Amino acid sequence: MSDRETPPAATAPEPPGHTPEAPGHASALPPQAREIASGYAFDGPALDLGALLWDGRCLPEARVRVPLPVLNRHGLVAGATGTGKTKTLQLIAEQLSAQGVPVFLADVKGDVSGISAPGVAGDKVRSRAAEVRQDWTPTGFPAEFYALGGLGQGIPVRATVTGFGPLLLAKVLGLNPTQEQSLALVFHYADSKGLELLDLKDLRAVVAFLTSDEGKAELRSLGGLSPATAGVILRSLTAFEAEGMGAFFGEPEFDTAELLRTAADGRGVVSVLELPAVQDRPRLFSTFLMWLLADLFHDLPEVGDVDKPKLVFFFDEAHLLFNGASKAFLESITQTVRLIRSKGVGVFFVTQTPKDVPADVLAQLGNRVQHALRAFTPDDQKALKATARTFPDSAYDLEELLTGLGTGEAVVTVLSERGAPTPVAATRLRAPESLMGPVEPAALERAVTGSPLFERYAQAVDRESAYEKLQRAAETALETADAPRPESERGGRGRGEREERGGRSGGEREARSRDKGDESVVEQIVESGVFRSLARSVGTQIGREITRSLFGTARRRR
Repeated sequence: MSDRETPPAATAPEPPGHTPEAPGHASALPPQAREIASGYAFDGPALDLGALLWDGRCLPEARVRVPLPVLNRHGLVAGATGTGKTKTLQLIAEQLSAQGVPVFLADVKGDVSGISAPGVAGDKVRSRAAEVRQDWTPTGFPAEFYALGGLGQGIPVRATVTGFGPLLLAKVLGLNPTQEQSLALVFHYADSKGLELLDLKDLRAVVAFLTSDEGKAELRSLGGLSPATAGVILRSLTAFEAEGMGAFFGEPEFDTAELLRTAADGRGVVSVLELPAVQDRPRLFSTFLMWLLADLFHDLPEVGDVDKPKLVFFFDEAHLLFNGASKAFLESITQTVRLIRSKGVGVFFVTQTPKDVPADVLAQLGNRVQHALRAFTPDDQKALKATARTFPDSAYDLEELLTGLGTGEAVVTVLSERGAPTPVAATRLRAPESLMGPVEPAALERAVTGSPLFERYAQAVDRESAYEKLQRAAETALETADAPRPESERGGRGRGEREERGGRSGGEREARSRDKGDESVVEQIVESGVFRSLARSVGTQIGREITRSLFGTARRRR
């Protein structure tokens, strides 16, 4: 059977692909347990999470499941450190892949790469499989491994500065709301002038130009951007680049359509973003995860309700995304999560407690897997009470239950096929069938370099963009200003001719000369034929094609 459970005794064979609602003798369950189990007896395809826990016993005949079609209704996997959240992600990702659904996972600690290799049947695995009546078979799943900017083992993932957008970049730089709005003006200026912001030096060059003596006129034209704020942005960019962050921005920009692939055998590809090399830069990687999600939202068409998701995206360490976020940033997250469901993408936030997620976002997370919580301090106890109140009414004492769960156990409630919440179910979770731990570094390296995507993204490209174009335009303007002019333009007429004109005094001529000499370099640049030609050509290629989504992210047409 495809669900690998021991089938119940039956008088007639089951049709192919049929998934029994509740294997075993459900009638033997205690009445309350039977009522809970009936809430998870779905007719259509579903993922098996585990077996019901009731009154201290594991009841393998009462399966706890989640319907495949509702996984684009988003979810939350929460729990204290060491309670089994990572293994739960692995368990869900495996079954999604087996059902042909691509998965994205962020591997913060470096222990998810094992999903590509068959698991090892140790004593704990065999014991867990027997407890939940799981026909456990070691299985590896198709996987691609990525790394931000190529830091660490993985295919490099880069974003252009233009593609990343001002709102997300302001979050990475730690700018306040006023500075965030000012950065958006800089992006608008670059867009309107047809200046491509591909890497950090492009943005730094534009901001440096606007804060220079030559760029003051352009800075004034932006209205809301003060010289002081522009200076703060420039210093933040310089410090950010000095920390080695420049590697994350540039070309070739990662095409998020790569996350939607299936393998030749029909299984969904599990895309694993390896983050151990940047785990000390949480604000950076959490914002990059949001860029991937925002880019998918920007590019994918509306599909409405589907039989299975086009992608399930696990957003690990989600609290880092919300910490210190501006109001505009939080509103954009909320709207993205609300709307991306209709594009067939499910998002699961992974964090320690539900209170880490803003209420407007939490309200949209229909599927919940809550691992154990600790209650050692008054703050812990407050968080425990708040978590218990986020669940539907239950036959359990949730506060007591949440502090007593063991590793690999969780409190579950999901959406039914009708979209209604299922009864709260304490669950002993199944064991992942892939390797629970990292693969060997050599095996990971072979998987990365052997991927057909490696050649496409491995080598960074630094083509001409805003930095080079501004530099060239400035050099051209200065050369033009320094070049000797013909005598007729220098006023080299004879004295008699000058005296004949007599209509202008020497003082007037000197004033005109000063005015000409004081013409700003920026005016010479912007008005020069070189710059106008540049702006026209770049504007045709990209400037007019820039459309910014909720986060201000932008993409060229693919």
